[in-house]
Amino acid sequence: MRITTRTAASSLLALTALALVGAQAGVATAATTATCTTANTRLTVTEAARPINHLLLKATNTGTTTCNAYYAPVLRAGADAQTPLARVEDSKPQAVVTLKPGESAYAGIATYSPDGEGGATEKTLGVLFTDRNAGGTGKEKTLNLPNGGVFFNSAAAVTYWQDNPADALTW
Repeated sequence: MRITTRTAASSLLALTALALVGAQAGVATAATTATCTTANTRLTVTEAARPINHLLLKATNTGTTTCNAYYAPVLRAGADAQTPLARVEDSKPQAVVTLKPGESAYAGIATYSPDGEGGATEKTLGVLFTDRNAGGTGKEKTLNLPNGGVFFNSAAAVTYWQDNPADALTW
């Protein structure tokens, strides 16, 4: 009877220890993943060949740890922009885009549509990342737009971060 009790107690102790090690490993993994910001990424914006009236925003992790690109970037078209571009809600991926050092995330930017109103040619694009709670992170980075300026109107919108450029330019 004592042997059975000791064996059961030993097994329970071993399972508890394994669970504790697993929980600590999960904490260590979470601690080594940061939020992507303008401080730990390199941002570029280029004109897309297709579809027309689109730009491609690329964020490359330049840090030494993995970072998460949450939601969509917050974008201001032009220095005087009062509100950020709308998000394309249909572009929401199934999971957060996670970038190991050197990897990139992409967001597509529709600059205008004939259905939009007003508009102006803007020379800069302000970019801000979001955290897991959809709040802004760090400082805004200002990028020069291609061709000396790009026309934006009220239909301008940005996709959620994607793990490849083709998906970013689908919308």
